[in-house]
Amino acid sequence: MTSNNVIVNLPKEMDRKVAILVQVASQYDSRIHLICGTKKVNAKSIMGMMTIPLDQNDEIRIEAEGSDEEEAVRAITLFLENGDRVA
Repeated sequence: MTSNNVIVNLPKEMDRKVAILVQVASQYDSRIHLICGTKKVNAKSIMGMMTIPLDQNDEIRIEAEGSDEEEAVRAITLFLENGDRVA
């Protein structure tokens, strides 16, 4: 398992940030979860992701397990830190 803690720093004007995050996570085969406080959700589930706040300065833990777990954690970290997406 690969994990990382990240502080959310998404651009304030970013629309659809939850939907985009689900798209980023869905590119990977690994199981990916985001943890905020006591809530742990599947990062590939739009319904689950809607229950986690992605506000400025929130701390989120990313956990991934699978064949591409390191790449998945890296891509989600990059997105949460500044809104960038890996092509």
